[in-house]
Amino acid sequence: MSDKKFRSGFVAILGRPNVGKSSLMNRFVGEKVAIISNHPQTTRNKLLGVATGEDWQIVFVDTPGLHKPRTKLGEYMMKAADDAKEGVDAVLCVVDGQRIGHGDMAVIEDIAKMNCPKFLAVNKIDIVKKEQLMPQLATLNDIHFDNIVSVSARTGENVDLLKNMLIDAMPEGPKYFPDDMITDQPERVMCAEIIREKALRNLRDEIPHGIGVDMLQIKKVSDRLTEIHADVYCEKASHKSIIIGKQGAMLQKIGSEARMDIERLLGTKVNLKLWVKVREDWRNKAFDLRTLGYEE
Repeated sequence: MSDKKFRSGFVAILGRPNVGKSSLMNRFVGEKVAIISNHPQTTRNKLLGVATGEDWQIVFVDTPGLHKPRTKLGEYMMKAADDAKEGVDAVLCVVDGQRIGHGDMAVIEDIAKMNCPKFLAVNKIDIVKKEQLMPQLATLNDIHFDNIVSVSARTGENVDLLKNMLIDAMPEGPKYFPDDMITDQPERVMCAEIIREKALRNLRDEIPHGIGVDMLQIKKVSDRLTEIHADVYCEKASHKSIIIGKQGAMLQKIGSEARMDIERLLGTKVNLKLWVKVREDWRNKAFDLRTLGYEE
């Protein structure tokens, strides 16, 4: 029996949109708990990813990318990110090693004022050349963080090194979640997020920000079959026709890709039925935001 003390705590992952926060959290946890896409602001809610070892547990708090909000949804996302800073045991700031801009520096300087261990992950080193990365790292010389680590969330390079630094920074504490629990998200939320991820990955750039998913029903038909009905929100009739596609091909592709991931999540076959609904300007309407789970 080891007499080593159990370390545990909460780590907020903060940064600008599209720097790889969710991908990094998925790496830490070892499972896909947050959806990812190439579109900025993919993450809309604060969500927890739990990584557990023999004598430690870290609860990662993934947050929406920090940006200037233009809609009520954007305001909700920024509040979720701001709330994530409260009561955490450490903060992990993530930047894109390809370009560390003024927005990133503003986030870094804000986090530097926090009174807790602070770590900086310079991500995407698998796709940035060394001669491009070195000047970027030089801009961080005066930053007062506990550690700065260059990582690749995609390949896993240096991720374990960073994780071990975070473990060492955790205080002695209890096990907050059971060993087999990797997220706080209920199944219906994770299913909705999977559908949204597949829409984001397949649709044109102007549409994804206006995509929302309303889970109407998850019904366990038997031990081997689950039936799911969901509405896909969009903001314009022209977007609806693109989401459905010629003879329904695009919606079928989104549904087919989502169904495979949901079957892995639920451990059953899934009959997934999707409908596309136009809800103009839903990102600015309190009722629609509540319907989709974006509420205080």
